[in-house]
Amino acid sequence: ATMSDDDYKIETTDAGASATIPMEAGQIKKGGFMMIKGKPCKILSISVSKTGKHGHAKCNFVATDIFTGKKLEDMIPSTHGTTVPIVNRTEWEIIDIDEDGVVTLMDEAGNQKADLNLPAIPEGMDDEIRDAWADGENTVNVTVQAAVGIEQIVAFKKI
Repeated sequence: ATMSDDDYKIETTDAGASATIPMEAGQIKKGGFMMIKGKPCKILSISVSKTGKHGHAKCNFVATDIFTGKKLEDMIPSTHGTTVPIVNRTEWEIIDIDEDGVVTLMDEAGNQKADLNLPAIPEGMDDEIRDAWADGENTVNVTVQAAVGIEQIVAFKKI
């Protein structure tokens, strides 16, 4: 039993490690990404406050969750480490949208993907995508943003 426990620990660390990279709080720039309360966030603003005589400068981050748009804040001493999510954006063409909002996508190489739903956030974007696609009459490309094991359609354009 002990062996499988260890194996499991190793796997989870690897999975987490590939999704995020460590970075010193003071190195993070506005417009960059950072994990706050376990959520991948895009930094809106950073203010640095000096504390007492022996204190370290603290960085106050205001950010939005890249998937929900929810505003989050965090304060970290600038020399402390934090984690930065690796964010990938890929372009896909919509092949199909079913009644439940499950989207079938295809990339330029012809790879298909059918594990995403129309986005619930921002509100109304799902209907806009459906309208633009018009049951397949139009070609619609979407941008899929992926970070920390989550994937979501974040943008679309009718071609």
